[in-house]
Amino acid sequence: MTDIRQVRRRCALLPPVLLLLLGAAAPPQGPAADTGPVVTTEGGAVRGRSHGAYRTFEGIPFAAPPTGALRWRLPEPAPRWEGVRDAGAPGARCVQLPVLEPGAPIGSEDCLYLNVTAPPGGIAAGGGGRLRPVMVWFHGGGFFSGAGDPYRPDRLAVRGGAVVVTVNYRLGVFGLFGHPELGGAPGFALADQRAALRWVRANAEGFGADPHNVTVFGESAGALSVCAHLTSPTSAGLFQKAIVQSGSCSTTMPPRSLLPGLGTYEPFVPERRTVEEGVLAAARLGCGRPTGALDCLRRLDSGTLATAELMQRFSLVPYGNSTLPVEPRQALEAGRFHRVPVMQGATQDEMRLFLAQTLAAYPIGDEAAYRARLELSFGASAARAVEARYPVSAYPTPAVAWATLLTDASFVCPALRDGRALARQVPTYEYRFSDRGAPNFPGLPEAPGLPFGATHGFELPYLFTMAPLTGPQQQLADRMTGYWTGFARTGVPAAPGAPPWARHGSAAAVLSLAPGAGGIRTVDARAEHHCAFWDARWPGVTTSG
Repeated sequence: MTDIRQVRRRCALLPPVLLLLLGAAAPPQGPAADTGPVVTTEGGAVRGRSHGAYRTFEGIPFAAPPTGALRWRLPEPAPRWEGVRDAGAPGARCVQLPVLEPGAPIGSEDCLYLNVTAPPGGIAAGGGGRLRPVMVWFHGGGFFSGAGDPYRPDRLAVRGGAVVVTVNYRLGVFGLFGHPELGGAPGFALADQRAALRWVRANAEGFGADPHNVTVFGESAGALSVCAHLTSPTSAGLFQKAIVQSGSCSTTMPPRSLLPGLGTYEPFVPERRTVEEGVLAAARLGCGRPTGALDCLRRLDSGTLATAELMQRFSLVPYGNSTLPVEPRQALEAGRFHRVPVMQGATQDEMRLFLAQTLAAYPIGDEAAYRARLELSFGASAARAVEARYPVSAYPTPAVAWATLLTDASFVCPALRDGRALARQVPTYEYRFSDRGAPNFPGLPEAPGLPFGATHGFELPYLFTMAPLTGPQQQLADRMTGYWTGFARTGVPAAPGAPPWARHGSAAAVLSLAPGAGGIRTVDARAEHHCAFWDARWPGVTTSG
């Protein structure tokens, strides 16, 4: 029988396989440690590496190690150091399990490090000239895996002139645990990200960057993080722009859409649910006592806590607390979010990656299997309406048909709904990544009858140095880099030589991003993805069961 939690580990938001396979792709080492560029931060001086067209400063602590008595506490300031700290290699990744194969936990609880990539010749604090925009990247991995260092942002720094910061944050049971003795579920993962943003505000100018021109951006779980900061009162003033990639505030997955035993996937859950889970977990770990449960849990080693069950169980973000007073999608609809420009979007075939992981266990071999899935996820009556919009005969295979409707219901249309709510208050720009020939850069096997196309995460090599691109794809990457960094600089995604990108308006136009002549163009994504149909059924059909 298929282990549901193992499948959920592999299918939760953001493809962690794409991230961990890139762990060896760290930037090449620069000159010897005593000759690299030196920048003074509030914690002390750091010596980075020069790579000619850009500089890197890796493994900089932005908070104290959350170990021992600091486990499950809000991040505290990092201790200062004397002399010049070597910043030539990333710090440890946060505790997580290997994604592709079962194994012992990897990483360390001492993991709150960030990495800075900057153009050369940075403007010293207090110097003349124009300070560069800062882009702070929150990695994905379902909130239970991933790290900042696999992402190589040299293209954003060299072509876009931005200073890019990639961040580690606590994961799984270490990052999203809740318990009555904690007063709830504080959301340590988000608190770590806020600590990194405060570090950026205090130290950006030393790297030639403007501490008052910060863009937060992230993909999948990283995008959900950006959504959370957009709607969190505790993140006010820490950033001036936001980019949300494949993980909107309204992202969800219908029940039993990937396996018959899986319920609805919703990344934000009431705090009381997380606290209840924490009480049950403490009891199973032998710490179910009236008082002193946290002291008992803190005495356990990280390997005892970092089980597949606990890392997955505590991978959902709690709301109903000071960090997130209300569910983020409801906060957007109510206009309770920070007034900053937003750029957001999805890929054209988001769900193909997730579906490919479960087809062997739960195949869709013919029209009868397709219809059975519709009824299982949507109920008999609604299934007929969904099938009328997505007849299996209109697609190459039943698997493609199923992945298409899941993409529309789970990612594209929820993002466009959020876009309408955002656009009522702030400049909003929407995109769809549409390169169905994007490189399968981790080399993942495709399921029969289900090519990946422009699936979840496959836009990443167009922003980060991750995989070889064809000539037309490289041109698309250059234009996307221009759009992303132009938005970071001015709040408008404009790139030299690239087609104009209109902000959200009454036509609900979306900029489709694909290589080749005419590949970047405006499309009516709401019509192409049947969003009026899904909107009429939100949230009843997609959250039933």
